[in-house]
Amino acid sequence: MKTAVPCYYHLDVEVSPERVGQVSRILAAHLRYWDLDNLVDPVCRGAELLLRAIDAHANDKHTSIEMWWNGQHLITAFGDDDPDLRPDTDLRSCLADIAAMSDGWGCCAPDTGSKIIWFSQRARAGQRVPLVPLAPDPALREGLRVPREEAMAVLAGPAAAADDALEGRR
Repeated sequence: MKTAVPCYYHLDVEVSPERVGQVSRILAAHLRYWDLDNLVDPVCRGAELLLRAIDAHANDKHTSIEMWWNGQHLITAFGDDDPDLRPDTDLRSCLADIAAMSDGWGCCAPDTGSKIIWFSQRARAGQRVPLVPLAPDPALREGLRVPREEAMAVLAGPAAAADDALEGRR
């Protein structure tokens, strides 16, 4: 049995209009390296939407981007430390577009004042997934015992007894 190779990528970026395209190309290159060519378009579109919204509305332009691939889902997350950037007001239209083109999405705010916006894409059936063979687990097995060898005469009885039985019927 083979399982998918889990993959992870992290990128810290200072968001600016010219960096949006560069970050999109970097993410696309990693997805192609992981053999996830069919996820390049939705992930890059979502990344561009979020990066442009951060560039337009955030005071602190520093953001962290992470991608996780577990063999079934690709999760892309954007984290920033700007307390003035509010997802419910500033990023409302951006998040609506991301929700429409992803399989799942969310926003969470840890106690540190930062926020994380993530979206996921599911691998469709028939897609090529990088596989790695699993090492077999050692197992103790008890072999089947070979039946004891018995002489044929012992199992069938003495040959003389068979001859006596035939003589008695005549």
